[in-house]
Amino acid sequence: MKQVSLMGLWLAFVVYAFILAPPDQADTLGLIQRLSTGDWQEINPAIVALFNAMGIWPMVYASLALVDGQGQKLRAWPFVVASFAVGAFALLPYLAFRQPNSEFADPKSSLIRVLDSAWLGAVLSAGAIALFGWALVQGDWADFWQQWQTSRFIHVMSLDFCALWLLFPALLSDDLARRGLHQRWITPVVLALPLVGACGYLALRPGVVAGEWESDGVGK
Repeated sequence: MKQVSLMGLWLAFVVYAFILAPPDQADTLGLIQRLSTGDWQEINPAIVALFNAMGIWPMVYASLALVDGQGQKLRAWPFVVASFAVGAFALLPYLAFRQPNSEFADPKSSLIRVLDSAWLGAVLSAGAIALFGWALVQGDWADFWQQWQTSRFIHVMSLDFCALWLLFPALLSDDLARRGLHQRWITPVVLALPLVGACGYLALRPGVVAGEWESDGVGK
């Protein structure tokens, strides 16, 4: 049932993005190039913040999915790599076909040590808070709403952000179990602030250890 539901969501997302969403605008490619190169003059800060937030989300998912993937027949890394380009479009198939995995039995690789580190979570948290604050204070939300209604790029990017936010518990529940965290309040607190909550979790969660969990951090 989980596989059918998530793949149905993936199919609906694809159909909506390419058929039902607002049309592409003539300047979309130029806008993407400017956003990617830091040429942000005269671009709504809310759009700049959203674009950069979509670069943080894949790092957040990598910090859970690559740990999770070491216990799966289905490797997570191709989906994580693709998510840096297409976000939830790449991650939904992995979430659909992965199996529940509440243990971590393999030794940590150098990459897993980095992704499991509190300092990475702290850096991502600082970035997410800065983007959120900048968009809230400096963003032109009337302009954002207008572009959301008329630009496929802005429209789909916004929905992609929301999908990554709301799908986060699909990996979070097993990540909590791997670290011996069973407090029910953690998930709603993490979801309360889009992206910021997920980054904060990465900064505060105890590190995972093969075959056992550390007891400090969030679960203390």
